[in-house]
This record gives sequence, structure tokens and C-alpha cells, in this order.
Amino acid sequence: MIGLPAATRIYLAREPVDMRKGPDGLVAQVRASFTEDVFSGHVFVFLSRRLDRTKLLWWDRGGFVVLYKRLEAGRFRRPRVEADGQVVLSVAELHSLLEGIDLTHAPRAKLWSPRVA
Repeated sequence: MIGLPAATRIYLAREPVDMRKGPDGLVAQVRASFTEDVFSGHVFVFLSRRLDRTKLLWWDRGGFVVLYKRLEAGRFRRPRVEADGQVVLSVAELHSLLEGIDLTHAPRAKLWSPRVA
């Protein structure tokens, strides 16, 4: 699909978005819904109300990229929302979401992180 650098963060919008919005409308949605900078290079994922369409938005080398996918059968499965209300996806979770795979019951191993000195 898309090759994303490991440092890229992927944010999923909590509310459904009107899929008629173009890049400018999605940028306005990012500014209204996220604390992240729209020019950060991170990916912002939007789902339609019926969960059969999605748009991804990110900034890349002087312009916005919009990727659109519509499932002909089935629905996208919205992942669980974290305690802080933000949904941050890994690249693997994004690929699964775009394939229509339900990850709500998939256990995730606890990831190790170094202690801060």
C-alpha cells in the first residue's frame, strides 16, 4: 500500500466525516479535531458515517495527499478508543483497517519501552 516512515503517527478521527470534503475541508477538520499540526507529515484517517468509506490525509513534499477507499461489501471496523479519547494506529493496524479486518478483539502484546533517567 503506502510506505510510511516508522516515525509517522496515524490518527483516526473520532467522529464520522462527510466524504464530499476535499483536501481543504479535511485540513479544516484536522485543525478542529486534532491537536497535531496538519503539516507534520502524520496521517489523519477519516471514516464515513456508514463506515464503508475512508479518506486518509497527509502532507508530503509541498502538497497534501488524499487517499480514498470505498468497500464494496462490508464495513470498516473502528478500533477501540483509548482512555484519553485519542485513537493512534500503528501501520499494521492501518493496513488491517483498510482491509476491513476487525481488531477490537485482537490482543496486543505489551510493548517494552526504556525507563527515562
